Amino acid sequence: MPGISIFGIPGLPEITAGTDLAGSIFAAAAAAGTPLESRDILVITSKVVSKAEGRVVELASVDVSPFARQYAEKWDKEPAVIELVLRESRRVVRQVGPVLITETRHGFVCANAGIDQSSSGGHGLAVLLPVDPDASAMRVRRALQARGLDIAVIISDTFGRPWREAQNDVAIGVAGMQPVTSYIGQVDPHGHEFRVQALCTADEVAGAAELVKGNLSRVPCAVVRGLPWEPDDTATMQSIIRDSERDLFR
Repeated sequence: MPGISIFGIPGLPEITAGTDLAGSIFAAAAAAGTPLESRDILVITSKVVSKAEGRVVELASVDVSPFARQYAEKWDKEPAVIELVLRESRRVVRQVGPVLITETRHGFVCANAGIDQSSSGGHGLAVLLPVDPDASAMRVRRALQARGLDIAVIISDTFGRPWREAQNDVAIGVAGMQPVTSYIGQVDPHGHEFRVQALCTADEVAGAAELVKGNLSRVPCAVVRGLPWEPDDTATMQSIIRDSERDLFR
């Protein structure tokens, strides 16, 4: 592999419900002098996907349950946000003090069901994760295919990690590419056969793209160019999410 390049796509307008996300990204990339190319991997921050899909909630409109209100008052949290976290979750995995780790309806384990108030578009708003991030990624991929481009798409979000401080971006939606690169069955230079080694390429790409996006740059999309990827239009995040029966820590 000769090397890869990673660059952000600046100049996107403020994304609101109904925005043509693929069209906006296509136009912004061209205007920046870095037009999209076939075999690129396009990484899109989930927040702009959620905004385009109308997944922004006015907190004042949320009917808060007594449990959510009691929990919020005890730990100095916003009651409407706690209510949304509970609605968006299959179950609470762990609660220690104000920290609420949940399993979302998608199967992701993360803080607060991935709900965020930052960069929401205004005060008193919360952004929920896309209903189906795989489908969201596929819609963007199909729209770019209609423009003659064969581009893999990853939807990313910022998650914490067990055993480590700080956070990094991971894939929560994928379209067009196999998200895992497996070495199982291959042999290293010393003759040892790999039995369990597999890389989550989608997560690695999402994390790399975050280096040129950031939280304050207003650059919610990035392109990874030059990295080979295995085409797969049937791929979903379900191949990455570990079943609870095989999870030693849930």
